[in-house]
Amino acid sequence: MTSPGACAEPVDFRSAVDSMHAARIRPDIEVGSIRPPQRLAPYSHAIGAEVTQPEPDGEIPTDSDGSAFGRLILLYDPDGQDAWNGTMRLVAFVQAEVEAALATDPLLPEVAWSWLADALAVTDITALGGTVTSTTSVRYGDISGPPRAHQLELRASWTATGTDLSAHVEAFCEVLSSAAGLPPTGVTNLGVGGAAT
Repeated sequence: MTSPGACAEPVDFRSAVDSMHAARIRPDIEVGSIRPPQRLAPYSHAIGAEVTQPEPDGEIPTDSDGSAFGRLILLYDPDGQDAWNGTMRLVAFVQAEVEAALATDPLLPEVAWSWLADALAVTDITALGGTVTSTTSVRYGDISGPPRAHQLELRASWTATGTDLSAHVEAFCEVLSSAAGLPPTGVTNLGVGGAAT
């Protein structure tokens, strides 16, 4: 999707968007196109991702509780921007519900940032920056949900040096799966009292 009034999409932008949708994503993360922000760059595209929790019988629920989700936005300016140090900027947002003990761990920000840095190590990027925030929400009065909820939020942006962004999407989804507490790909969780293989 491009900004209003933009001319035909440049080849590099179209190639980058196509590569985003060619990424190999684990089956417990649902990914799809969403409306990108306007006016941040001449061209933009965005995807949303959500961890889907399987039902006990193995079925994927149709009404997800959204305990972990995120957005990855591609901003493209053919003329480049000095702050980006390039023409393609990726902006990521991840939010996940976490347990109280994890939310109050002073090392949580460093650990969450390491998930991103490690996942992006296989890509070629510059100008990586962002923030990690841990919050606690307390519900009062007539509102549904647990009395207390703890969330982890990671916001980051980086510049891609090429037009193949599939590895960037895969890295973003890897961070989302870590934030959601999913086991590594290829590991089966046998539940309470079981062992992982």
